[in-house]
Amino acid sequence: MAMRRQLVPEMLDVLPPGDPRARASRADLRRINALMFNARIAASLIRAHATWPPRHLVDLGCGDGIGALRLARALGPVEGAPRLVLLDMQPVVTETTRQALGGLGWRVEVAASDAGRWLAAQPGRVDLIVANLFLHHFEGAELRGLLCALAHRARHVVATEPLRTPLSYLAARAVGAIGANAVTRHDAPASVRAGFHGAELTRLWPGEVGFEGRRGPFTHGFAAQGLRHDP
Repeated sequence: MAMRRQLVPEMLDVLPPGDPRARASRADLRRINALMFNARIAASLIRAHATWPPRHLVDLGCGDGIGALRLARALGPVEGAPRLVLLDMQPVVTETTRQALGGLGWRVEVAASDAGRWLAAQPGRVDLIVANLFLHHFEGAELRGLLCALAHRARHVVATEPLRTPLSYLAARAVGAIGANAVTRHDAPASVRAGFHGAELTRLWPGEVGFEGRRGPFTHGFAAQGLRHDP
């Protein structure tokens, strides 16, 4: 049974990147993502619904880049130095993470930008755009507009989002049991309330959807093709 979707502002989004509370919360998120198996889930969706390896991959809302690194490791090394753009309003990607991605064959770029503005500025299409715990930050016309921009700018899109169920909400309320700080204890339940269930993204996507639904106990997966309006 799904709860009513409710978008609640998250504390991490407004804290300065260097704030000790923000650094601790990002560490919490790394553990939570590992417990959700989101990198493995995204990798399985990419293998099933996208072309791998892409020539150009973008990670929306990359944060510290550890999610992209875990995904790259799950999918294995690539050849030909494909481009990987780590995009976030406040990217906090370390040189260690960049080097680790480079060691897997990626040519890494870090971009500090709003996703919509960055997408609008691109001259061509991106082979693959991935988003982990990112789309749930949007609702209404803003979410519809973002999905429309993704459909026009990407050949394939894969997203892993919070699954909006009572079980996920109870688990999010219990993150203090793994030592999560006050920021994460606020943001985890908020993200579940703003998460997705059923075919909510499919109803907004203007193109063909390969998959949308539950993947694992706490993750909502989405894989879709972009609009085929150019070569």
